Amino acid sequence: MTLLADVFNSNIFESRTLTAAIELLPAAPGRIGQMGLFQPAPVGTTTLVVEERQGVLRLLPSKKRGAPANLHDTEKRKARAFVIPHIPYEDQVLADDILNVRQFGSNELIPGVSTVVNDKLVSMKQDFEVTEEFLKIGAVKGIIIDGDGATTLYNLFTEFELEQTTVDFAMNDPETSIRLKCLAVKRAIESALGATPYATVHCLCGQTFFEQLISHPDVAAAYERWNQGEMLRNDPRKGFAFADIVFEEYVGNVSGTAFIGTNDAHFFPVGVPGLFKIHYAPGNFTEAVGTLGKRLYALSENLPLDAGRRLHVQSNPLPMCMRPGVLVKSTYVP
Repeated sequence: MTLLADVFNSNIFESRTLTAAIELLPAAPGRIGQMGLFQPAPVGTTTLVVEERQGVLRLLPSKKRGAPANLHDTEKRKARAFVIPHIPYEDQVLADDILNVRQFGSNELIPGVSTVVNDKLVSMKQDFEVTEEFLKIGAVKGIIIDGDGATTLYNLFTEFELEQTTVDFAMNDPETSIRLKCLAVKRAIESALGATPYATVHCLCGQTFFEQLISHPDVAAAYERWNQGEMLRNDPRKGFAFADIVFEEYVGNVSGTAFIGTNDAHFFPVGVPGLFKIHYAPGNFTEAVGTLGKRLYALSENLPLDAGRRLHVQSNPLPMCMRPGVLVKSTYVP
């Protein structure tokens, strides 16, 4: 066991080496990751404090000369604290995993061990990728659900004392103007944004909502006239624009947990600086104290009797919509 003990104590199992390795592994993001909506915002604490400044515009009435002036209200501020979730994940590399494992064409054991470790990190990172995607979808919807698919971590509307705007697209009625419904969505978003500009509005839909939308006479007729009905011949699920809103069917389901309900649609503006952020807290080990958080950490320690090494990977992410009032929802009711 001397050679195996030397391998398990080699620098390939150091926290910096493992963390660097898992950071370099190829990402497997879902749609939200591909869109690049969320701006990474590492923090140095395990609690995020969000300060809200409620600026209010007022119309000032005229006064008689000499009368008391209009009084300026002090800008109201509210601070809210959010504990950043801690997600640990573990595996192990046993002596049996690396016995006689050598890189092809080599008599050295360590390159083969590196491959074993890397394979395990790849699998673990993929699970973190899909978990982070699920949390980000929660932030886009305004209700961040834990990875168990049931526990609510944060309801952003409750936290910010807001009521989410909903728009009924009434797609069961063939006379409904979907264009007017889209304008209602945009007006709600623009009202929440105030003077803040945005580029466009995006909508992620569940399967049933999307199918009802593209088959509605108002939408079908518009695209039948557009470019000789190109959309009606092609697969529109990757996104199409209608009334300046990009509608896209979101596909995501892990272990029976749907990322977006099949009858639901979620609208949000794109191009608003700092609207979506994902905060990473430092890891809960000595080396990370006093540093800004990383997306992923990887560590290891010896198992009893030199039986192998325990691999520990963790992430401490909290995706947030910093202005949840812009998040609009619609639900198709059969």
